[in-house]
Amino acid sequence: MLQRRGFIGLSLLGSVAVFAGLGLRSPGDPVAAARTDSELPSDVCLVAPTFSYDAASGLPLSAAREVPPEARCPVCGMFPARQRRWAAQVIFSNGDVQYLDSPLSLFLYLQQVPRYTAGQSADRIVASYVTDLDSGAWIPAGQAWYVHGSGQMGPMRSGNLPAFATKHQAGVFIDQHGGEWLTAARLREGLPAPLQRLAPHTHG
Repeated sequence: MLQRRGFIGLSLLGSVAVFAGLGLRSPGDPVAAARTDSELPSDVCLVAPTFSYDAASGLPLSAAREVPPEARCPVCGMFPARQRRWAAQVIFSNGDVQYLDSPLSLFLYLQQVPRYTAGQSADRIVASYVTDLDSGAWIPAGQAWYVHGSGQMGPMRSGNLPAFATKHQAGVFIDQHGGEWLTAARLREGLPAPLQRLAPHTHG
């Protein structure tokens, strides 16, 4: 069975932190109403679990795996299985896998692997995959074609990077939804500014 690693529940920890910071106020309290999202505690983070390699599956260690329904994205806290056509994953040399909700989350994750997965680093990644938006099949992230700036909505609702197995597919999508195609190598060099601004906050 897949073994989940240490997990801090965002909903439980977030609720404790919010109630501690805000106190219990009634919905009509003007002080509570005046408080904005930017004033919420900034030190509440999600530590999403990795999942161990299951040799009994018969899959090679570096092969793509299906997303468990309980998997959480370490970047945004969403459940990748709920929007499977956008999901991504990285596999480490020890067989552990981390699931992500979108190609955008994947590239944000690759910038700071140790921050999101304790004890791991980018140089220990042996494989990474994204989902072909047309077929729903896993494709190697380094070989995919990505579209930036389209009108297509995805899990993060803004700044998405739909992925395709071929440049032709990406071109057809651009004709329908706008945007421009980018390669994985280009995205690893640096995300476009509108996407980089979506990176989660960091703690000092």
